[in-house]
Amino acid sequence: MRSDVIHTLLVANRGEIACRIFRTCRDLGITTVAVYSDADADALHVREADLAVRLPGAAPADTYLRGDLVVAAARAAGADAVHPGYGFLSENAAFAAAVQDAGLVWVGPPVKAIELMASKTRAKELMAGAGVPLLAPVDPATAGPDDLPLLLKAAAGGGGRGMRIVRELVSLPGELLAAAAEAASAFGDGEVFAEPYVERGRHVEVQVMADAHDTVWALSTRDCSLQRRHQKVIEEAPAPGLDEALRTRLHEAAVAAARAVGYRGAGTVEFLVSAEGRPYFLEMNTRLQVEHPVTEAVFGLDLVALQLRVAEGEPLPSPEPPQPSGHAVEARLYAEDPARDWQPQTGALLTLEVPEGPGLRLDTGYTGGDTIGVHYDPMIAKVIAHAPTRTEAVRLLARALERARIHGPVTNRDLLVRSLRHPDFGAARLDTGFYERHLADLTAPGAGDPATAALAATLAEAVRGAEAVRGPEAVRGPEAVRGAEAVRSTRPGGPAPARFGAWRNVPSQPQRKRYRSEPDGTEHEVAYRTPRTGTPEPYETPGTRVLAATPDRVTLEVDGVTRHFAITTHADRVHVDAADASYTFTALPRFTDPATHTAPGSLLAPMPGTVVRLAEGLVAGVTVEAGQPLIWLEAMKMEHRILAPASGTLTALHAAPGHQVEVGALLAVVQEDPAATPVPVPVPEETA
Repeated sequence: MRSDVIHTLLVANRGEIACRIFRTCRDLGITTVAVYSDADADALHVREADLAVRLPGAAPADTYLRGDLVVAAARAAGADAVHPGYGFLSENAAFAAAVQDAGLVWVGPPVKAIELMASKTRAKELMAGAGVPLLAPVDPATAGPDDLPLLLKAAAGGGGRGMRIVRELVSLPGELLAAAAEAASAFGDGEVFAEPYVERGRHVEVQVMADAHDTVWALSTRDCSLQRRHQKVIEEAPAPGLDEALRTRLHEAAVAAARAVGYRGAGTVEFLVSAEGRPYFLEMNTRLQVEHPVTEAVFGLDLVALQLRVAEGEPLPSPEPPQPSGHAVEARLYAEDPARDWQPQTGALLTLEVPEGPGLRLDTGYTGGDTIGVHYDPMIAKVIAHAPTRTEAVRLLARALERARIHGPVTNRDLLVRSLRHPDFGAARLDTGFYERHLADLTAPGAGDPATAALAATLAEAVRGAEAVRGPEAVRGPEAVRGAEAVRSTRPGGPAPARFGAWRNVPSQPQRKRYRSEPDGTEHEVAYRTPRTGTPEPYETPGTRVLAATPDRVTLEVDGVTRHFAITTHADRVHVDAADASYTFTALPRFTDPATHTAPGSLLAPMPGTVVRLAEGLVAGVTVEAGQPLIWLEAMKMEHRILAPASGTLTALHAAPGHQVEVGALLAVVQEDPAATPVPVPVPEETA
């Protein structure tokens, strides 16, 4: 038996990618080993693994970024191979070497290839020698007006950290310092370089797969242009709208890049394509990409299985890749609020149900009941659709997201649906400035009907309350209850509803219920009354008729159209899922509690996180200017600025670097003084 055959594999990662690798391992009969931090003790990837090893601590630096602990975990579990996943140590040459030095199979590229591609500046020099098209570098020290706009980038790492766009020379020195500081913090390497910024450029990449027998596959293209904070949101394969000559040039350049470093395994060569159709090499990711499922769907391949095959020394199945078929689109579902500067969200993920069906795939590291914490990336899941044409794939994905039931923290689900249905996306007018141009429209109040959804929530709650007092039979009638029991097992939304006609004009007094829509804060007041029959009826809602109502499902006829609403209640939150939209409401008390009011000028933490720094010289008593960045919070791999709400005096400061804060925590108080002429606190450039 060959010594490099993999029997037990440790995945040096967490969440969605660990679960995805385990899925392939189960298909291949490979025993799986998870590693987990204390924050991930109950995570899905731990539950799905055959074996699991604890990495004491919660912060990534103490756990998933500790290569020595991961190697020790592999030995303790009896693993004979390590797969790095993506992120964390996946592109760390020292970790790859440590795995091999321990006598374990490394499911990744050669250490030398990782080293050569680890620095973007050195990689560009190497690619120039291989004939790969490049943007000419710009020396920041000699940059002039003709060089603008410039893009500053960290030489190490990725994910948009340390990246800045400079449009004015006067801001270049400050942006260089800020980019270097963020790069040093994120990657331990503060090297930053500059190159021309390509306006309206597209992010197009080529998936490569190479073996140790001189075979290199170029698996078509992917478009990843829809990005926020330089991080991808929607990806698709193949990249639409490229002519055959450009596709061929991209494939050839990607193969040349892989051969130049003696690559093996799965990797991605990323390009920027200008509006004129000229490609420029950006970088090579020496690992599996988050968006690899769209390539798998189009080619009918399992890239993880091919990674394992190559790691075992086997050749790829054929000299040429299989022929692609159809189109695939992937959307990243994040726990974040796009309308509020993409703020990450945390808390209990109460429900996660995405429709299943032909052409649909869900990759996730969560199930309903799990908790989204503060320590890691806020991605909940990836939803992928594959169909014969791009139009069909986009439509299928948008509808699947729209029909999904997602209860808990605020997500970007509505943004994804609107993005997929935006005319520019439908026409494949794609570039990295898509969200910069369209975010306001994509996050504006939608065309849904929250008032009717709030009515459905009120009626369901009224039925629940009446049943608690009088029993289901008294409220819905014995026949309805018996019928509900008979079909309970066939109705996902709960018991079958009782049938009612239009409401009757009875003298009972109306009752009122108040809700606040989340996350926009709009308030809705619903009036209803409960006659002697015990069946709640809407009040002051012409054109609306109740057809059925139970504690978890309401059917209304609204202006002649029958609409169904699924109702789920968790404490004071009510989730209402309709056919075309989903709503989250917070039930409000009848009277406002004065104790809940916050003093004017209070700066509250918009999310749980860590205070990473304060503005220079920020102490109680200094004057500040409206809109001035005062405090920086880090949560889920992103930094967020807390701005002064008004010009005036900082009367209290409760934040300090290193402090862990919860959402809503009081960080500071600014007392407004409109007559004052504030002297701004000196503040370094933005690092978020």
